[in-house]
Amino acid sequence: MKKLLFTFLFFVALKADAQHKLTQIWKSADSIPVPESVYYAAKEKLLYVSQIDGGGSAKDGKGAIGKLALDGKTINLNWVTGLNAPKGIGVYKNTMYVADLTEVVVIDMKAAKITKRIEVPETEFLNDVTVDDKGVVYVSDTRKRKVFRIVNNTPELYLEDVKSVNGLKAIGTDLYILAGPELWKANAKKELTKLAEGLELGGDGLEPVKEGEFLVSCWGGLIYYVTASGKVEKLLDTRTEKINTADIGYDPIKRIVYVPTFLKNSVLAFKLD
Repeated sequence: MKKLLFTFLFFVALKADAQHKLTQIWKSADSIPVPESVYYAAKEKLLYVSQIDGGGSAKDGKGAIGKLALDGKTINLNWVTGLNAPKGIGVYKNTMYVADLTEVVVIDMKAAKITKRIEVPETEFLNDVTVDDKGVVYVSDTRKRKVFRIVNNTPELYLEDVKSVNGLKAIGTDLYILAGPELWKANAKKELTKLAEGLELGGDGLEPVKEGEFLVSCWGGLIYYVTASGKVEKLLDTRTEKINTADIGYDPIKRIVYVPTFLKNSVLAFKLD
């Protein structure tokens, strides 16, 4: 009996320690002009993709938001045009917010039209956007090491001196933050807790998998799984192939990760196991 119990516990432990994995299921056409961020829209059953097209820091008007089907086929790469170097995407109800260098572009999703450009003072490189369940927008400026909050279209400084800040995710009253090779949490009082460290490159995309567990991408070609205990598991490394892994999207029901490849001009989809 003791031997059977030991064997059972051993296999349970193995299962608990088993590393997650990603299996590629499709690749889009190589015709997406510098895709930086993918947003999975569950209700619409499609993907929104921010496309820089021109320079990553250039105010050249070449940027756009496009649409892809969930099998990677192109729907419309020019759904909304006239942006500069769009990066992170956040959505609240029927409104989309896009980080675009020094402003957050506001899009009426039903009309497919830019309705407002919110200039965020003293910024240089707005990067990721997240929106909480009350419609408060948070946006990071990687070069200025700051996080801003936008309430009723009015921006204000929220956090500063956050090294290499990029990916953000608002969950309840907490804000999860990728700060270089570390994952942090800021509570409603802006008290900071370090949850994980050890990424080989600075974090870019941040997506929750379940309570306390996250997928993290690094622009240079890495994707990690971060457990609730802070363990960092490397799932993907495409640095040898020179394939970027920018700001990822995630379908939590089908467990599919959508990866914009930036300079490779495509989006990849992976099944998470």
